[in-house]
Amino acid sequence: MAPAISCVFLVALFSTSCEAIASSDQMCIEKETNKTYNCENLGLGEIPGTLPNSTECLEFSFNFLPTIQNTTFSRLVNLTFLDLTRCQIYWIHEDTFQSQHQLDTLVLTANPLIFMAETSLNGPKSLKHLFFIQTGMSSLDFIPMHNLKNLESLHLGSNHISSIKLPKDFPTEKLKVLDFQNNAIHYLSKEDVGSLQQATNLSLNLKGNDITRIELGAFKSTIFQSLDFGGTLDLLVIFKGLQNSTVQSLWLGTFEDINDEDINFSVFDGLCEMSVESMYLQKHHFFNISSNTFHCFTSLQELDLTATHLKELPSGIVGLKSLKKLVLSANKFSNLCQINAANFPSLTHLYIKGNTKRLDLGTGCLENLENLHLLDLSHDDIETSDCCNLQLKNLSHLQSLNLSYNEPLGLKTEAFQECPQLELLDLAFTRLRVNTAQSPFQNLHLLKVLNLSHCLLDTSNQHILDGLPVLQHLNLQGNNFPNGNIQKTNPLQTLESLEILILSFCDLSSIDQQAFISLKIMNHVDLSHNRLTSSSIEALSHLKGIYLNLAANHIGIIPSGLLPILSQQRTINLRGNPLDCTCSNIYFLEWYKENMQKLEDTENTFCANPPLLRGVKLSDVTLSCSITAVGIFFLIVFLLLFTVVLIFAVKYFLRWKYQHI
Repeated sequence: MAPAISCVFLVALFSTSCEAIASSDQMCIEKETNKTYNCENLGLGEIPGTLPNSTECLEFSFNFLPTIQNTTFSRLVNLTFLDLTRCQIYWIHEDTFQSQHQLDTLVLTANPLIFMAETSLNGPKSLKHLFFIQTGMSSLDFIPMHNLKNLESLHLGSNHISSIKLPKDFPTEKLKVLDFQNNAIHYLSKEDVGSLQQATNLSLNLKGNDITRIELGAFKSTIFQSLDFGGTLDLLVIFKGLQNSTVQSLWLGTFEDINDEDINFSVFDGLCEMSVESMYLQKHHFFNISSNTFHCFTSLQELDLTATHLKELPSGIVGLKSLKKLVLSANKFSNLCQINAANFPSLTHLYIKGNTKRLDLGTGCLENLENLHLLDLSHDDIETSDCCNLQLKNLSHLQSLNLSYNEPLGLKTEAFQECPQLELLDLAFTRLRVNTAQSPFQNLHLLKVLNLSHCLLDTSNQHILDGLPVLQHLNLQGNNFPNGNIQKTNPLQTLESLEILILSFCDLSSIDQQAFISLKIMNHVDLSHNRLTSSSIEALSHLKGIYLNLAANHIGIIPSGLLPILSQQRTINLRGNPLDCTCSNIYFLEWYKENMQKLEDTENTFCANPPLLRGVKLSDVTLSCSITAVGIFFLIVFLLLFTVVLIFAVKYFLRWKYQHI
């Protein structure tokens, strides 16, 4: 009978009353305490009274404010950023922002503006960024000019504007960005461009306007940071109009299916009459290039020929000897040697990514590029059984190499011996076949960043990461460890300089307590999307102040003994775990509420157990784990019964002892 009584007692003793106190959700999401709020798409017709007066940044798009008056935002005197995108605003009255003296950025994108009062922008003392994109505007006279002397960027895209001429008194002294993309501008006169002369190093965006005529000399003696004529069909018009001008970046790319004709290379003769540092010619058709095609490109430092249908570049090209950066992505090369790298002896950055044909690396195709610092060969379907010393011959100054998203690569010992200066190596989503027990990276003594995500790496090879004394960032996402366990002896042990470790999606179920003991300076550990339980947290006991991502694991109950390890970290993400919200986890739940400032993504961190609280945010749960009245009753009954049984047992024992004297 005693065991039965004990069971009844235990059930009663640990019976708890469990209730969830869900606080009413704020309509607006607080992104930074008392400063930044997101009120997007809530169907609001006014500014919520719950927003504090100290609000500085307010995202209020996709609400309903057909008319804005001087009382609409009067309480929010500290606003610096205000986004009113798609709020169906028609009227902006006098002195609307008279109280917002610190307003820096105002976004009025996609509002059908009919009227803006002359004094509507009088309040802000330092308004720098104005967005009037897709407002139906047809004339710049619509914009109130008062109080815009500090304006740095004006965005007017997707309207019906036909001229870039600014009003006579429009302040341009500090203007750096003027965006007219996708308007109805087809002609640029001297007078139009002349209205911008007080702006220095201006970036002017005319993309999608299809300029058909520029008055001769319109851009004479002007200096621009950037000019974007993207989508303009007739490049001859552009180069003639830009004679005697200075432009740091000139964008002349076109759009898909707009221009199917081969480019007439004679249009580039106009470059001889102007100064350009960077030119972008994406998606034009480059066929039959001759050695003299680029003879006017001598001042160019950067050239982008992305998706220009190139199959080969001839040798002996004139005009590109000074080129520092070349982009040949999304073209049709079959072999890397077809770019004839000797044409660009000064090159420091080369991008050939997303080649539309399988790219053969050849042998020594880039050996003339001894100054090359960055090489991007990602998404090229490259496959080789012996990478990469023959292919990267003489690239001794290379610092960044991207071979991600390619076909299987075979790596031998010191596979990157030709590139001892490498600081970044990206092999993500490229299957690696390591043909040696030694590390293929062991000569990379300066490597700081190594991306091996989804490489199907053989992590049972204890030496695969040897020889990386200064490695700081290692991404092993999507690689599996033997039996889902990182043991005490593992390939990470030699990486004593490691600061960032990513082990998400590695199908991990456990981590030995000593697995990371040699990694003493880590500050970022991502263990998300695995099968880890709370016991693996012990492996991090020697680390303090780290960002710890444990999202989407199998963590249910976190014992009180592990809470000090979590307490000593900077930021923790527990989203997507089957977290227990019963009294069995009470110590963790109390800790959770007391340490909300450490926790990330709390809006999506929910209870999984018990069923009644499934889907409730942890921050909204309050448990009462004291003994209930029923529990007290059973405890008293148990104690009485226990006392009676004990008395009878003592009497029986004494009687038995007396009888055997």
